[in-house]
Amino acid sequence: MYAVFEDGSRQYRVGEGEKVRVDYRDAEPGSQLEFKRVLLYQSADETRIGQPIIEGMRIITEVVEHPSEKLYIQHFRRRKNYRRLRGHRQHHTLVRVRNILLPGMEPPAPTPPPAETSAPAPSPGTAPETPKT
Repeated sequence: MYAVFEDGSRQYRVGEGEKVRVDYRDAEPGSQLEFKRVLLYQSADETRIGQPIIEGMRIITEVVEHPSEKLYIQHFRRRKNYRRLRGHRQHHTLVRVRNILLPGMEPPAPTPPPAETSAPAPSPGTAPETPKT
């Protein structure tokens, strides 16, 4: 199952659980974003094509992080003592697709993370067991 949605002037093809890099959004990591401009939906037995969008369909995502990468632009002309070095840092938002919801569907309740169980710590007065060889 996948969907194509539009954000800004770009279109993204995503499936549930995939990560996608979209333009920067001022949102904290862990918060949810919702994209409502869904252009196409494809599942094993159904295809929906919007004209131009599918009304009521939405994609629920979770912000993972805000990566950025630095690009260096270097200009050089030989024998002219001409060297220019400029930099540009483009900020993005990395999101993970949680749900692709059809019209009328509600997102499932978030599942709580499993509780961590740890082995009891040995008491300070006992020596650790040594394996017998």
